[in-house]
Amino acid sequence: MPASTGERVPLAVVGDSDSHSYQDRLSFPEGTAKRGGRYRWATLQWDEVLARLRGRQLDLGPWGEYGTSARVAGLGYRLGLHLRAPRKQDYRNNFAVSGQGCGGLMAGYRQVPALIALMDEDPTAWRNGIVVIRIGVNDFGMAGQLDALARDPAAPQVQALVAACVRAIGASIAAIHAHHPKTRIVLVGIFDNAHWPRYLGRWHSPRQLANIERGLDAFDHALLHMARADPRVAFFDDRAWFAARWGGRGPDGRPAYRAVTLGRLRVENREGDTPDYAVLADGHAGLAWNALWAQSLVVLLNARFHLGIAPVRNEEIAALLPPAYR
Repeated sequence: MPASTGERVPLAVVGDSDSHSYQDRLSFPEGTAKRGGRYRWATLQWDEVLARLRGRQLDLGPWGEYGTSARVAGLGYRLGLHLRAPRKQDYRNNFAVSGQGCGGLMAGYRQVPALIALMDEDPTAWRNGIVVIRIGVNDFGMAGQLDALARDPAAPQVQALVAACVRAIGASIAAIHAHHPKTRIVLVGIFDNAHWPRYLGRWHSPRQLANIERGLDAFDHALLHMARADPRVAFFDDRAWFAARWGGRGPDGRPAYRAVTLGRLRVENREGDTPDYAVLADGHAGLAWNALWAQSLVVLLNARFHLGIAPVRNEEIAALLPPAYR
């Protein structure tokens, strides 16, 4: 049912720090340098952007404290209960946990079984629901794995991690659809951390960069295949999304990124906590990155699932910026 009918579409998230809400004061206490430092109050994760700008159409659940300790959740699992963990401050439907790898989807914190337990409380609502699965960078997207791919895109140790992630995501889709067969799922492809500001001093050989791209293709192609085979599944191409906005490295492998303009703000692919940096000082996506990502997610949801969500306008994004940067 399109969101334009007035019914809010339930939206859930499983994944890692690329989706864990920044305003979580339990995981990221006040006074820390994480998630925006002194600009923390104005630094939002993509789900927080959607809650502010499209909360009347997309329902992430109420904001609050949810979850328990890993120990208690583990005891519950042995008793047949699917308790969410760890304890964090977030939207009720956001199960993403910073630092998680693909193993945390069905094992470990068991994000997906805990999500399904929540969905089972109101199966009628979730007939129209969306689940975003965004994970993998902690498994095979960091320096060590990219170094191996730069030498050999088929590096067995890395491709084994890729294959394990694909299996975990496939198992997650199957588990969700076994309980809620009409729920739609968005699979987010892997970002190429060769474009991460703190890695820009690495891999200046065009051949190394091409090898990394080919190595990461194994993951994206597997997810794209899942999406093409099932109308309930969509694929978000994260690498193409970044390239369409900030560009990439030049022919010599050196940074050749362009700036993204939001109102009078120019956002560059550099690292810092003010809104003119694409990436925060702690290495996570900044407000502009996350807001533009949320904008594109709405485009995908409308195109693939015909939800009728109002497009997110650049003017709305600019209004989220601290007054000095608008």
